[in-house]
Amino acid sequence: MTKAKNNISSIIDPRLLLTFVFVFAFSCSEQSSQSDQFEFESRLSEPVSLDLDKIRERGSLVAILNNSSTGYFIYRGQPMGYEYELLTRLASELDLRLEIKLTSDIDEAVYMLNQGEGDIIAFNMAVTSNRQQQVAFTEHHNEVKQVLVQRKPENWHIMKRHEIDDILIRNPLELDGKTIHVQRNSAFVTRLENLSEEIGGNINIVQAEPGEDPEALIQKVAEGEIEYTVADEDVAMVNATYYSNIDVSTPVSFPQKIAWATRSNASDLLKTVNSWIQSMKKEADYYVIYNKYYKSPKASLRRVKSTYSSLSSDKISPFDDIFKQAADSLGWDWRLLAAQAYQESKFNVNAESWAGAIGLMQLLPETGELYGVSDMYDPVQSLQAGTSYLSWLDGIWTKYVPDSDERIKFVLASYNAGQGHVLDARRLAQKFGKNPSNWEDVSYFLERKSEPDYYNDPVVEAGYCRGSEPVNYVEDILSRYERYKQLVNPEVIMASAEASI
Repeated sequence: MTKAKNNISSIIDPRLLLTFVFVFAFSCSEQSSQSDQFEFESRLSEPVSLDLDKIRERGSLVAILNNSSTGYFIYRGQPMGYEYELLTRLASELDLRLEIKLTSDIDEAVYMLNQGEGDIIAFNMAVTSNRQQQVAFTEHHNEVKQVLVQRKPENWHIMKRHEIDDILIRNPLELDGKTIHVQRNSAFVTRLENLSEEIGGNINIVQAEPGEDPEALIQKVAEGEIEYTVADEDVAMVNATYYSNIDVSTPVSFPQKIAWATRSNASDLLKTVNSWIQSMKKEADYYVIYNKYYKSPKASLRRVKSTYSSLSSDKISPFDDIFKQAADSLGWDWRLLAAQAYQESKFNVNAESWAGAIGLMQLLPETGELYGVSDMYDPVQSLQAGTSYLSWLDGIWTKYVPDSDERIKFVLASYNAGQGHVLDARRLAQKFGKNPSNWEDVSYFLERKSEPDYYNDPVVEAGYCRGSEPVNYVEDILSRYERYKQLVNPEVIMASAEASI
């Protein structure tokens, strides 16, 4: 991506800019602080041997992300985020499933990477010499400056621009004696340490608690809990659309490269990711994704302020309460039921399919009639009928698949394609010596049911089926469910785990 496309310029008084450049001339190298060095040394270890060949054997690319307005979040039931959308395309290009692990702590992310708990760190992370000792950076996909985040005067909206500038910090020399809170073990710490030395003063640098990311600190500035923080300019400008009382116009660094990171010994993965990034930069889709999250302030504000955004609430949809009630009768996590409903209708109660399915749970009229539905567009009736149907399917599969987690996959596939086709696939699995109670084995034969050699087999009773559709249906729902578990009420999972100890 070119600088013209990526750098978000700020209008600065030329005299201040000259001062700024003069200050920077004293030093352009970054040195680790004692605290950073101790943290680095205490967690430094040789990265595990895990390159692209083993990742392909596993069948999944494990990405380490943070929950932020540009990284990864849920909006109206759909996983979103700049990093997330790029990663989904990368995983698709590699023909791998995408698995997500979350942390907002950079040091923890590096540790997880080198321990083999993840394959790629996809943060808004600056390339620094210190970090290059720990990880291998990919081709950079952005260039941004670090900026000071400060609160505007209380009556800023009735003041003139020059009056606001007179009150705010516009010259880095004015940071002498100021207290600035920044993300722990980040490039912001190193930059401020160097800047403190360059201005011949003393900037009081407070490192945030583990897990507190730049967006959390920006919110604290906006709410008056702290006075200053530092963030990358693109992230700061996105957050300025949420908090109209913050200013992000004062740079504290020259542009820095922003990149993802892999293990230093995963050379094949690094080479493959770099090749993909280079090709993606030539595609319009790459810039569409960037603009969606960094250049569309109204859309960003709408997503963050939404009641149904994991960035601001624990709600997935307007139907969460009825999902919770209905899920109890099934013994399911309500987020799984929500994931299925999204797959069916995207929470649109007026949705109608080409096959005549209607409403939240996309029921056929005859199915709705069977379960007493009088209004196919009523979400409560639709969900009640859909849940009753799921319960009936669960009863069928209980005698074949005793494991409840595995059985869910058979139930979902049957909801989509009919239990007859899934039973056919089970019989095929049994005939060919595979495990008829294992979804991986059965789904293989369900996909084969579009081929004459299989749908004409004597054990097949329901005939032809475009089996890839129910297989993808199950995979999509379970993938979405995992996203919901990560970002919506994650404490539910923790509480359940603690209760089982």
